[in-house]
Amino acid sequence: MLASLIQQVTQRVLAALEKQPAWDWRIEEDQVEAVRVRTVLTPQGGVLTAHRASSSSRSAPPAGPLTPERLAALIDHTLLKPEATPQQIAQLCAEAREHRFAAVCVNPVYVPLAADLLASSEIEVATVVGFPLGATPTAVKVFETLQAIQDGATEIDMVLPIGLLKAGRYDKVAQDINTVAQAAHAAGAIVKVILETALLTDEEKIAACLLSKHAGADFVKTSTGFGPGGATVEDIVLMRRVVDPHLGVKAAGGIRTFAQAKAMVEAGANRLGASAGVRLVAEAHKVLNE
Repeated sequence: MLASLIQQVTQRVLAALEKQPAWDWRIEEDQVEAVRVRTVLTPQGGVLTAHRASSSSRSAPPAGPLTPERLAALIDHTLLKPEATPQQIAQLCAEAREHRFAAVCVNPVYVPLAADLLASSEIEVATVVGFPLGATPTAVKVFETLQAIQDGATEIDMVLPIGLLKAGRYDKVAQDINTVAQAAHAAGAIVKVILETALLTDEEKIAACLLSKHAGADFVKTSTGFGPGGATVEDIVLMRRVVDPHLGVKAAGGIRTFAQAKAMVEAGANRLGASAGVRLVAEAHKVLNE
């Protein structure tokens, strides 16, 4: 049943994407000590180079038992509340260092602070674009992306245009994702596409995953954390089925216990967005030591 639905949606998506226009970016590349460094010449003539670019694999689900250390390495330690203060961001970064989380995820205004606090670490700095509605014009999303990378972001979590997806404007959705992805990739950053699954039918979730894969995203992500619902095991299974093995899958929204985190990973998630990262790791230690 699911395979048939995926096949049907794939045919519709591919038909729509025949109308997708190209986007012209010129990139000059250098290799410096095995770390990718890219100088980007934007269509407006600006120049941008990423602060840091990681070459580690992000698409493969983790292997082996979910130890506290493995769990921590999957977590985007997140604080996106509008009332978040600089002191709270500093604490978030200190916790990320202590537990060796994969990344911190902060609002764009705090990217410079997080990048400075984590400059000597391997922890990624993620931020959000077109957040939380996805209804921002593509050109604005690109500006947000380039500004965030200039400020020190290495990962971009963008919200796709949800209304256009639901209207079946697949070419426009793909163009939106692809334009942001090209801008981010040219500067060495990765892109996670937020679907806001609680607002979508299964057919729309499949389409969103296919569009993200076609348009060059690195991850698909369930939720903003500001919608009517968060990650579910069923959605992770569906998303992994559609994108595997090409993209990463990030579960985000409502992950508050080790049992929930473990279930998401077992379903196929290889990144977890959570504000309760410290508690999750502590609970993992407790459960595994019992």
